[in-house]
Amino acid sequence: MNSKPQLLAWIMCDGVHIDPATGKHTILGVFSNIQAKRFPVTHPFMIWFLTLSDCTTGRHQMNISMGRDPTRMQPLIKRDFDSPDRLQRINLINEIRNLTFPEAGEYSIVIEIDDEPILATSIHVLG
Repeated sequence: MNSKPQLLAWIMCDGVHIDPATGKHTILGVFSNIQAKRFPVTHPFMIWFLTLSDCTTGRHQMNISMGRDPTRMQPLIKRDFDSPDRLQRINLINEIRNLTFPEAGEYSIVIEIDDEPILATSIHVLG
């Protein structure tokens, strides 16, 4: 049976701490929009944290794209990851540096695993 991977969590935050003793992830500074006084604005650093399940054993590729126009998305992240087992939950920590928003508004975000969309959402940039 080949089902597509399931997205269990998608969080924008300031940071993720992994406890070396337990492996637990602590999410720091969760936010859902960006505010700016003038544009263009560049956000210096953020983390997009994802938890996936139901990934078949083996190598996979994650792509994240973003754009003001959902029909013209720009690639932001392209990375490979391994799944040891379909039942294993996989946490992916994605650092986003110097992301520029030319104007206030809604920016679409699409996350794909192995070219299959698993999330289409947006981030609001407020002026």
